[in-house]
Amino acid sequence: MAEDLYDILGVSRTATEDEIRSAFRKLAKASHPDVNPGNAGAAERFKKITAANDILSDPEKRRQYDSGEIDAKGDPRRPQWSRAGAGAGGRRSPFGARGFEGRAGAGAGFDDFSFSDIFSDVFGAASAGTRRDAQGFASRGQDVRYSLEVDFLEAVQGAKKRVTLPDGGILDLNVPEGTQDGQVLRLKGKGVASSPSGEHGDALVEIKVRPHPDFRRDGDDILMDLPITLDEAVLGGRVEVPTATGRVQLTIPKGTSSGKTFRLKGKGARGKSGNPGDQLVTIKIVMPPDIDDSLSYFFSEWRQKHGYDPGRK
Repeated sequence: MAEDLYDILGVSRTATEDEIRSAFRKLAKASHPDVNPGNAGAAERFKKITAANDILSDPEKRRQYDSGEIDAKGDPRRPQWSRAGAGAGGRRSPFGARGFEGRAGAGAGFDDFSFSDIFSDVFGAASAGTRRDAQGFASRGQDVRYSLEVDFLEAVQGAKKRVTLPDGGILDLNVPEGTQDGQVLRLKGKGVASSPSGEHGDALVEIKVRPHPDFRRDGDDILMDLPITLDEAVLGGRVEVPTATGRVQLTIPKGTSSGKTFRLKGKGARGKSGNPGDQLVTIKIVMPPDIDDSLSYFFSEWRQKHGYDPGRK
């Protein structure tokens, strides 16, 4: 006997959509193949969890499952009837005298339809059922959506990522140089098949970019704060600045104040035009951790002779 889908997710038959979603995410995270490499048992649990969620997270499929119209795999249950127009004692076709789909003389019963397994929520993924035309025949398969996290520099520089799918398959993804947070990448033919031999839909991968400790992005420009010492601000000099492609030298003029911004041409992220933006470096003067007597004495003398008010107009 097939396992009950509610039991697989550990929820009651009256569970809300939020409760089902929460239970799936918790179980999927613990059983995902990426978390349990080489664990066949975990992979099998993950497939069952995903299949259960695919039906119970879809209100229409859940209704059909609860009413017994489809089984735990999502396949229609086999109806039972005798040949249309049977004599006394026989049961008429539930579809009337013309039989199934209005075909005159339909036979006694029919073979189960074989539907493909449907992908569901993984890395934030979601999918709907197979598309069918007006006659009920399978057409192009459904697109599948995923949400994939990448590092800030991977998005700026481009990267190759590998994702393990719910059925154990592998999805190789090229993250293009300059990819932005929220950008959706389309992989043709990597979605769900409409049938075992039908046309696949596409995989739509939404990129989530993790924050970077130093860099921020504004369009195609990269922003950062650069801490410098008091003597560098007063005397000027050359300092190293990190960029997405390596460290470069920046000349700090004498008397540079906090808040001063310098522009590094072409050191930003590559935009849709194919040209990179700039990196904007904002100066932040950082005092030494300890102010010794000599520094205090110097500035007390300097203030008496050269005191000024930076807020004066």
